[in-house]
Amino acid sequence: MRVLLHTGGEVLGIACDDEHLASVLEEGADGRLALYDESVVTVSVVVERDRGPFATDGWSTLARDAWHRDGAVVVRDVCTSGLDLHARVVDGIPILTFRRRPPARTRAAGTVLPARARLLMRCVLLQYPALWWAGTRERVPLHASLLRTCGHDVVVGGPSGVGKSTLVAAEVAGGATAAGDNLCVTDGRVTWGIVEPMRIEGGDGRRMPHGRRECHLAGRVPALVPDVVALLRRGVEGRSEAVALDSRSAGRQLAAGTYTAGELRRFWPFAALLALGTGAGPVHPPVAAVSRVLADRAAAFEVVLGRGPAGRLTRLVTREEEVVSA
Repeated sequence: MRVLLHTGGEVLGIACDDEHLASVLEEGADGRLALYDESVVTVSVVVERDRGPFATDGWSTLARDAWHRDGAVVVRDVCTSGLDLHARVVDGIPILTFRRRPPARTRAAGTVLPARARLLMRCVLLQYPALWWAGTRERVPLHASLLRTCGHDVVVGGPSGVGKSTLVAAEVAGGATAAGDNLCVTDGRVTWGIVEPMRIEGGDGRRMPHGRRECHLAGRVPALVPDVVALLRRGVEGRSEAVALDSRSAGRQLAAGTYTAGELRRFWPFAALLALGTGAGPVHPPVAAVSRVLADRAAAFEVVLGRGPAGRLTRLVTREEEVVSA
């Protein structure tokens, strides 16, 4: 396999000699793989068939199971994915080389929770490299959905399980376009979606944790410029409604939702190790500061979802100046 994936504002050049991991990559790319073109690659992801360890003799210890020398980093069982990683930056292009070498504890966990294991491998191979390198461009990750609906570009945030994906699926079915279902990166103005399949109740694809199944996100666009921020939370009343929210509170909620997201729990040490060992990118992305910049530019609403189906987001927030209760 030798392909491209445009995700998170980066272009991953992927070379994979491992048949099992090639299927993981193809599935995680949600049908967005393209023909390889070295001239546009911004991040190189190499998956080797070799099962031997990367050489670290004479290297300095960076952290437990991580070593560095001359701007290169080796991490064993990175993010408990079963993959070893060798990372370096050559002529401004990060080269992340992976070998599948799961230790016994990781193999056992993968046997008990195979969907979780597959998601971890996708994160490490496709999502985390793009998120890390986006940090070198002053972009930060957000745990949020991103769609264009009713003439507005909307960032939809909120805690895991609140119903973001369900709302995005309803909007897309109603004619909206989406740049991302679950994760994105932003510089506070432009926001790029992270490519992955949607995971919703009632999906028709691979079974995933929390009773969800995967499905394809159709009509995906690479990036949007949000002018509305909608922060979801579950209420106790039967009716859903939207209320205006000040930018400080909106930025705070976006950042908090990002830090509490299980999808990013392993990203922070991943980014810190690579930044420290290679000297590239921030050790910690300024999520709170950039979230506030984004919220300052947009009209912000808190969308309180009542009991039962939430319906269409466009029935709750229809214009920046107007809030309509559903």
